[in-house]
Amino acid sequence: MEHERYLRRTSYLDFDHPRVAVLVDEVRRGGGTPRELAVRLFLRVRDDVRYDPYSITLVKEAFTASSTLERGRGYCVTKAILFAAGLRALGIPARPGFADVINHLATRRLIEMMRTDVFSYHGYVELWLDGKWVKATPAFNASLCAKFGAPPLEFDGVHDAMLQPLNSGGQRFMEYVRDHGTVEDFDLEAMLRAWREVYPHLFAGQAEQTPAGDFDAEAAERR
Repeated sequence: MEHERYLRRTSYLDFDHPRVAVLVDEVRRGGGTPRELAVRLFLRVRDDVRYDPYSITLVKEAFTASSTLERGRGYCVTKAILFAAGLRALGIPARPGFADVINHLATRRLIEMMRTDVFSYHGYVELWLDGKWVKATPAFNASLCAKFGAPPLEFDGVHDAMLQPLNSGGQRFMEYVRDHGTVEDFDLEAMLRAWREVYPHLFAGQAEQTPAGDFDAEAAERR
């Protein structure tokens, strides 16, 4: 099978873990086509796992699909890994992808911390449905999008569902500026190399905890 390698279990996409298996079984309940199952899983990952870019621990175990489910929160990369893992468990070929984005509505606090409005290595997923690859990112839960005045991303399994270019008021929101492409499995070292290039100051004297967010979720939650 041409896409068989995108169905394999990996140490990050650990869909055989009991936590992930429970999620997949719940998504399967009631049946449906692969497209319907993919959409159902997208919504579960989008809204049941809270977006939180302020508690990132740069150790391998923190990036597994099962770990993200256990915490009930994550950011674009870990939520993409969970989505891809669940899709593979459903028999849908899936591969994580990564891109750099600009957040045109980033808070001053976040820009001062990151020293740029470019957010490196945003995670998304490319999945094989009905004979073609489609892209989707379940990063931002619906309640958080509402606080930022942006509609939540909807995924129909036919069209790409990537970050919103505009908020509800017509202001520029998220802009893709560089695509790192897709991979068979997540590579933590590749992400760290990209981060060190864009955020060298964040690695000066610290390597265990590094905040990196597509927008300031902490500030939004206080609104």
